[in-house]
Amino acid sequence: MTKILKIITILLATLFAFPARAVCPVCIVAVGAGVGLSRWLGIDDLISGIWIGGLTVAFILWTIDWLDKKQIKFLFRKKIIIFLYYFFVLASLQIPGILWHPKNKFLGIDKIIFGIIAGTFIFLASVWLNNFLKKRNGGKVYFAYQKVAIPLASLFIISLIFYIILVSRI
Repeated sequence: MTKILKIITILLATLFAFPARAVCPVCIVAVGAGVGLSRWLGIDDLISGIWIGGLTVAFILWTIDWLDKKQIKFLFRKKIIIFLYYFFVLASLQIPGILWHPKNKFLGIDKIIFGIIAGTFIFLASVWLNNFLKKRNGGKVYFAYQKVAIPLASLFIISLIFYIILVSRI
């Protein structure tokens, strides 16, 4: 029943088109689907963490852009938004006991935390790369859905690299 509810929710969400934002809704849905799919398939927590980090950054950038469009400003707005998103993500992973398992480490750090950090920086770098490419091309994208493709490809590539590293450690 919950899978049917999720499918209906996703289908309803796709009926509403939004104007382009700092990170578009399609990208957020795609990254979110990547997180859910990786956990459902039993993929390593480090890989899931990468997608969680990317999704968190996407939501942060989207929220800041939305507040800008609505002209909602307050002291330390960006810092508060960043803190709250990461706080709620980590709290939602800590409460059910997903974080800090002693045998779930990579380089001495919890795999999910390591993945979130990696995913955060990779996603930020991919947003920077997209903006750089657009600026270099006179404000135009090189190809359709570049804004979506670059972050997703970046997260996929780093996930593949870590997957190969994890498999070679076994």
